[in-house]
Amino acid sequence: MIRRLSVLDRSRTREGHPASQALRDTVELARQAERLGYHRFWVSEHHSVPGVAGSAPTVLAAAVAGATRRIRVGTGGVMLPNHRPLVVAEQFGVLESLFPGRIDMGLGRSVGFTGGIRRALGRDTGDADRFEEQLAELLGWFDGTQRAHPEVHAHPAEGLAVPAFVLATGEGAEIAARTGLPLVAGDLRRRDRVAEIVERYRAGFRPSARHPEPYVVVSGTVAVAATEEEARRILVPEAWSLARSRTRGSFPPLRPAQEIEGVEMTVKERELYEGALVGHVHGTEEQVAAELAEVSALTGADELLVTTSTYDRGALLDSFGRLARLAGLAGP
Repeated sequence: MIRRLSVLDRSRTREGHPASQALRDTVELARQAERLGYHRFWVSEHHSVPGVAGSAPTVLAAAVAGATRRIRVGTGGVMLPNHRPLVVAEQFGVLESLFPGRIDMGLGRSVGFTGGIRRALGRDTGDADRFEEQLAELLGWFDGTQRAHPEVHAHPAEGLAVPAFVLATGEGAEIAARTGLPLVAGDLRRRDRVAEIVERYRAGFRPSARHPEPYVVVSGTVAVAATEEEARRILVPEAWSLARSRTRGSFPPLRPAQEIEGVEMTVKERELYEGALVGHVHGTEEQVAAELAEVSALTGADELLVTTSTYDRGALLDSFGRLARLAGLAGP
């Protein structure tokens, strides 16, 4: 069993609830995660996605950190190709200054997923290829070693130690290894693939001043309930949204599971929907404990980052509570 557990919340919107409610739900979930003993709470970056309210992760992270006292807070992640490294350093410098010793900087290499979003951000697909260069510049703003912009300093970031993580698959894992940073790899539906990425990361890891040894975080959806069927229903809203996004071109807000189970779907939608339900860690506490033991043995992960989203907030909180208990997390 992976003993260090954390949460990534995507601020998914729900049918009948405004985006502002999704953001407030994220802050409240962070409070509950802290109460249950989770190690960190991260928020994500998405642009022009109808079903996601979290478009400004550092702003939301500030709200989360202000509403909590002990849990580490960060991003999963800031998509570095969308931003200037100086501005990212300044933002995290402000966060770390306000909430010292609690801020994480999770960084990804994705750009906007449509041409329109990329144009609005002033970016293109080629910017993702500059991630390693941007990462080096960003870290240089913190330790004062960047030389691309002489006489420029990132205040108040310079001199602060904000842990950096690389969200990665494929080439990104190799970048994490070369730069000596922790790796966040997912998702657990493709566990053999995750294990392969982790193995490559560890094999290529170069010790750094920040991290003398590799550190692996695996991420994925985990749903725990009194019965396997109840756990599966937690997965239903997200699976339906994913199927709709791939057939209708839009990622919709989450709907209640009971409504989705009665919806007529096209053959293609049904295929995608059923496929989206497969492979997640879910079930009773005993079933989930056994599955997570397998994940731990397969990956040797130091930490699990849980990414579960669903319509029913009560069922979601119950799931996180059950997971905390089976992992033996220390509550308040």
